[in-house]
Amino acid sequence: MRKLRALVVDDVIEMARAIASDLESIGFDTDVAYGGAAALERFAAEPADVVVTDLRMGNVDGLDVLDGVKRADSSVPVILITGFGTVETAVEAMRRGAYHFISKPFEMQALRSLVERACRERALSRENEVLRRTLRESLTAQRLIGQSLPMRQLRALIERVAAAVSPVLISGETGTGKEMVAVAIHTDGPRGRKPFVAVNCAALPEPLLESELFGHARGAFTGAAQARRGLFVEAEGGTMFLDEVGDLPLPLQGKLLRVLQSGEVRPVGSETIRTVDVRIIAATHKDLSVLVERGLFREDLFFRLDVLRVPVPALRERTDDLPALVEHFLEKSLERASRSLLAGFEPEALDFLSRHSWPGNVRQLENLIERLVVTASNPLAQLTDVKHALGSVREPDPIAPLLRKPPTLAELESRYIEAILEKVGGSKPKASEILGIDLSTLYRREKNRG
Repeated sequence: MRKLRALVVDDVIEMARAIASDLESIGFDTDVAYGGAAALERFAAEPADVVVTDLRMGNVDGLDVLDGVKRADSSVPVILITGFGTVETAVEAMRRGAYHFISKPFEMQALRSLVERACRERALSRENEVLRRTLRESLTAQRLIGQSLPMRQLRALIERVAAAVSPVLISGETGTGKEMVAVAIHTDGPRGRKPFVAVNCAALPEPLLESELFGHARGAFTGAAQARRGLFVEAEGGTMFLDEVGDLPLPLQGKLLRVLQSGEVRPVGSETIRTVDVRIIAATHKDLSVLVERGLFREDLFFRLDVLRVPVPALRERTDDLPALVEHFLEKSLERASRSLLAGFEPEALDFLSRHSWPGNVRQLENLIERLVVTASNPLAQLTDVKHALGSVREPDPIAPLLRKPPTLAELESRYIEAILEKVGGSKPKASEILGIDLSTLYRREKNRG
């Protein structure tokens, strides 16, 4: 194990050497800089684990050293020493990030204890950050299963969006896992240790939803025996997730807009306004722009929400992930039904699952696996078992979505060929096999476009 390194800074050579010698006696490697400018050069060349610096020194003083060290690595503790200690100087040093402030004359034992404690706390903080990062990565991996191109793109987008502060609008069909994406954005962002509060805007009637979101005063309505803070206040400092925001009643859309614009929340029946610091993530399976055109959704609210858009792919768009999803849901279901006979799927059954259109998306697949775990009479689910468990699900018409904005036949052909090429990673032989066309046709088409 390497020794911890301390940088001692003082323009009085004897004092700097005395402190360095004392720290060496308890196992530190030390480096001595005679002045602030030299200290910043030494730290830039070889960072230290802790810095002990005098405050009053020539042109570059201890506060300058503190600022330079913190710019380079904010986790390094800096302890300031001065013979001119004042409350104002101490406050300023702590405000700028000093670990501690000690005045001359002082006992070496007191400084030694400060240095050891600072290093212990820094090591613990770094260890906790590693654990938190590992936990975040593990949770995200568990929630967002799959290595298909759409899922890799989704994870990359989540990483960028999580670091931002703007509102997020998650779009996607029912059952695609929009709430899991919202949790990942919250967890991976700077608010990850603060509350994550979720509400389904379609699940509650308007009066109850208003009270849930914004709270109410005592006596605001029949049954309001006590005041309620509301979910926006509960989410203070964290994230409010509004699922199915397209179903939010128009009167409440105005109140939500006020939260987005000014952070102001007013409980039902109260004149008191409270300011909250909440990041809003909304999700919908509806096209909000269409609702705006129909007068069912406020245009100003739509633009406020639609800052960072995160589209979640449907399961049929990432069928390469299906084997991993089946394995995950099977393992998860077997934990709750340990007596089940089911251990896996026949290849023919898995192939059928990969070709199914999954109108209910990942949620439908999870429910299917759970159903098979309970009803299985064989270790391996067969094709007939899967079809029976699926029931009579009507396949969606693949043409219907195209009719909303009909493309020309040439456009449709071009877009479909591009989609297949993307699905197979650009492999023209694989694409020609799926499309049922000659390989030379794809090469000729590429040449004509070039």
